[in-house]
Amino acid sequence: MQFEIIAKCHTTRARVSRMKLAHGVTMLPTFMPVATQAAIKGLTPQQVEALGITLILNNTYHLNLRPGINVLDQAGGAHQFQGWRRNLLTDSGGFQLVSLSKFTTITEEGALFQSPFTGEPTMLTPEESISIQHSIGADIIMQLDDVVSSLTIGPRVAEAMERSVRWLDRCIAHHEKSGKKSTQNLFAIVQGGLDPTLRDQCLDAMIQRQDGVAGYAIGGLSGGEEKDIFWRVIKQCADKLPEERPRYSMGIGFAEDLLVCVALGVDMADCVFPTRTARFGVALTHTGPINLKLSKYGNDMNPIDSSCPCPTCTDGTSRAFLHHIVTHETAAAHAVTLHNLVFQAQVMGRARDAIVAGTFPDYLRSFFASYFGEAGYPEWCVNALRSVGVDLLEGTSNVKLIPGSGAKWEYATS
Repeated sequence: MQFEIIAKCHTTRARVSRMKLAHGVTMLPTFMPVATQAAIKGLTPQQVEALGITLILNNTYHLNLRPGINVLDQAGGAHQFQGWRRNLLTDSGGFQLVSLSKFTTITEEGALFQSPFTGEPTMLTPEESISIQHSIGADIIMQLDDVVSSLTIGPRVAEAMERSVRWLDRCIAHHEKSGKKSTQNLFAIVQGGLDPTLRDQCLDAMIQRQDGVAGYAIGGLSGGEEKDIFWRVIKQCADKLPEERPRYSMGIGFAEDLLVCVALGVDMADCVFPTRTARFGVALTHTGPINLKLSKYGNDMNPIDSSCPCPTCTDGTSRAFLHHIVTHETAAAHAVTLHNLVFQAQVMGRARDAIVAGTFPDYLRSFFASYFGEAGYPEWCVNALRSVGVDLLEGTSNVKLIPGSGAKWEYATS
């Protein structure tokens, strides 16, 4: 990996970087679409690449179960298997310790999984996780970490954090023996739950190991914790992580979350949100999400966004047509998925442009004004951005502050 910081925001912690990996250059900050089973649902690799996307995510746990490592080895890795020519990141399987916890037993050796398909037991050790990711051939690979729900409290949180550090040592040792360090880049994952003391302990331990890793991820969040706690954990980690390493916030997908994380110093994020919400008929726009299932769009002949460069909008596909077929025909899911991925890329691309131009605080203010408008700003976003010198309320009047997540949605009563 070659990682070079190109520009920094003069107010916030945001930065633009150039990350060169074995399959090309990815400019940061960026959003990574999730191709869990080596496919972004409904789209071909060629369609995804044509959108300008240069980095996607595959799921180690699922690819190990199906099609399995023998098939991936025969194919020459996941790039060849799925026909993806650009950069690829794989998670380690750690998140499935939470999402599939009823199938999992954690020991110091590793995680004992019961296959949800066959019931067959499989032990995933740190070494095995790295070996699987070697077979997948991802440009960025993640350590196996001991993940607990972000809402977990008590001694289990400290136990998982300390084990994640020990497992990182095993991942580093196995990766360095493999001879693949020049083409596959290992990231550490900072754990510690919502406890600032545990997060600091984990940060200190993992920063001591920075010679063995190419970057860092912030894990263990986006599990239902309060947003006002979420951003403080992100800031604590981003403030302390080494400047010369990329920083990746796992499981972040809402536009407001992405921009707050960028302002706090995060370079990379991933989430199933834009593709999953597309399949439910929700299109993301710069004035907020629109629920195409609502009857008010049944006679709307406008595209989702007349200024959007995605194939769906430039072809003139109307909201009325999408309303007619959404959740009934797969073509609708494909069309909205294309649009939503371009929206995510625009949010991050405009952030990069603004950082380089020295206008990132202005971009934040204009984005929030357009996206949330009269609905009001999420209070947590206002608090988070104030912590890095940007006041979203500056120059505004009568803007409501919405407690909680403050997410903006169109519901069936609209």
